[in-house]
Amino acid sequence: MGLWENYRFRVRRQYRLARSFRKSRSLTCVKNATSKIARDDVLLVSTLRNERVRLPYFFKYYRDLGISHFLIIDNDSDDGSREYLAEQEDVSLWHTTASYKAANFGVDWMNWISRKYCDGHWTLTVDPDEFFVYPFCDTRPIPALTDWLDNSGIKSFSAMLIDMYPKGDIRAVPYVEGQNPIGIAEWFDSGNYKHSVNPEYYNLWIQGGPRARIFFTDDPYHSPSLNKIPLVKWSKRYAYVQSTHMLLPRGLNLVYDTDGGEMASGALLHAKFLNTLVPKAEEELTRRQHYASSREYAAYHKNIQENPDLWCNWSERYINWRQLEILGLMSKGNWA
Repeated sequence: MGLWENYRFRVRRQYRLARSFRKSRSLTCVKNATSKIARDDVLLVSTLRNERVRLPYFFKYYRDLGISHFLIIDNDSDDGSREYLAEQEDVSLWHTTASYKAANFGVDWMNWISRKYCDGHWTLTVDPDEFFVYPFCDTRPIPALTDWLDNSGIKSFSAMLIDMYPKGDIRAVPYVEGQNPIGIAEWFDSGNYKHSVNPEYYNLWIQGGPRARIFFTDDPYHSPSLNKIPLVKWSKRYAYVQSTHMLLPRGLNLVYDTDGGEMASGALLHAKFLNTLVPKAEEELTRRQHYASSREYAAYHKNIQENPDLWCNWSERYINWRQLEILGLMSKGNWA
């Protein structure tokens, strides 16, 4: 049974890799600066569309953390994102007009780029509205974390997605280019989370927070998943299966301790809930390129009109990573 199970998942992984090759044919290289990548560089991979206003702070944040090179796939932006990205010296850029949905919501494209350029590198895969925090991130850059992970024999590092939001109407304060979005969306749910283990892929499955509380009140089972494994010592044999929620081989999903202890983990501060969400939701309802025919964006669009304030009496203002550790939302494990 064990041999058959292993064979079955090996075939699944090979299928994912073959699929990424096929979908790579829709990518056009705008700028290839990968020759600048050094052996020990930590890389970042992302797919985006129409995120021009977010990009200056996104790059500042991750450059300050120690990311050396960005590999970006632009899904036919028309707001100047592609032109801005092409001007960045530490960016390699691909463009596509193909269907985001048909590329497994961008995962096929990112698997191909990671396979071709990230083999042997620690690679962070995030969206432009996700901000990675980890133990000691206020004093230690990402290469310090990856050095410790290498020395500990760890190949993947998890980060729970934490939805950030303002107090009051999310449309009230306009987001300004270059601004730290957490300066506006500085609140989060300190509890209200549930988790289980996916028996097939071994990954944790976490749901809750304001999206379950506000947007999926009547159907919390279908609220967005908050478990992520964004930081991986990449190998050309690896493949993401669904967003960054789970990978193959399955051993990479074992990012939690099964013996009652705690493995080190981080968080992704998710700055989606700004005034920019309103036009984004309207666009995605027309494009229908997101999961389940953009059901999530339909919930955003409907509820923002009815209840644009996500804040509640149990909301907590974000301070730093230590606060998240105290609340049990991340852990430094045995990294001292």
